[in-house]
Formats: sequence, C-alpha cells, structure tokens
Amino acid sequence: MPSGPYQQTLGFILNDTARLLRKRFEQRARHLGLTRAQWQALAYLARNEGIQQGLLAEILELEPITLGRILDRLEAAELIERRRHAADRRVWLLHLKPKAHALMAEMFDIGDATRAEALAGVSEADRQSLTRILTTMKANLAEACGMPVEGATPMRRASHG
Repeated sequence: MPSGPYQQTLGFILNDTARLLRKRFEQRARHLGLTRAQWQALAYLARNEGIQQGLLAEILELEPITLGRILDRLEAAELIERRRHAADRRVWLLHLKPKAHALMAEMFDIGDATRAEALAGVSEADRQSLTRILTTMKANLAEACGMPVEGATPMRRASHG
C-alpha cells in the first residue's frame, strides 16, 4: 500500500477508524450468530422502532430487495415482526420482538466495550471534544447533502406520508 500524507487526511482516518470499530465489534459479537448486515439492521431498528421498511433500506444504503432478505431471516429467527401500516396497507412497519430486546442489550454492551477499547488513553475532555466535533461535522454534511440535520440515521419515528 503506498504511503504518503494523503493517508493521514481526515477522511482516511475516519474511514479506517470506522472499519476497525466494525471489525472489532464483529469479533466480539461473533458468538451471537448474526451477520454484520443483520446486526446493523437490528441496531437501526432499535433506534427507530416502527420505521417503514423502505426508509430503513435508505438509511442502511441497501436496495429494498436486499433489506427484504435480511428482514426475512430476522423474522424467521423471531427477532422482528412486520406490521402493516394502519392507513396504507402497502407499507410495512418494523418492530423488534421480545427475543430481540435481550439480544440488543448484549449488542449494546459489546458496543460499549468496543468503544472503551478504542478510546483507551483518551481523556474525558478529549472524548467530549471528539463527540462534539464529529456531531458538528455530521450535521454540516447532512445539511450539504440535503438530508435531515440529524443526518443519515434519522432518529424520528417513521410514519406514512
């Protein structure tokens, strides 16, 4: 791999850090028997309970058919359920089932441990600064991309319309 100053640019550092965080999380979560795509779908669903299936596909940057297959497997494992929207029967709303809540608690514990490992040696003040700076960058880029200010991972409850 070629070396040079471009490898130390913010984009490369952010991308490499995110990749390594995912890899370390996967190592810790391997025993749960979920693929990365499955645990990502569950994590976003936990943060957006009742979201429309199409919106979740958009957030995860997946084709709807691809997400549909992931959700089929999660539904077969009794981790999620699809419910028809009351006003528009063509729309599916996604909900976690009780079995998923215990799994999510373990996933969030694994996430906490992974973040603690990544932030070892970083002071609390620097952690707060890092979070503030990255949140500002995310908002700036979301606005520039014409997305909600909350960014590419909407935290609102999805409703039809």
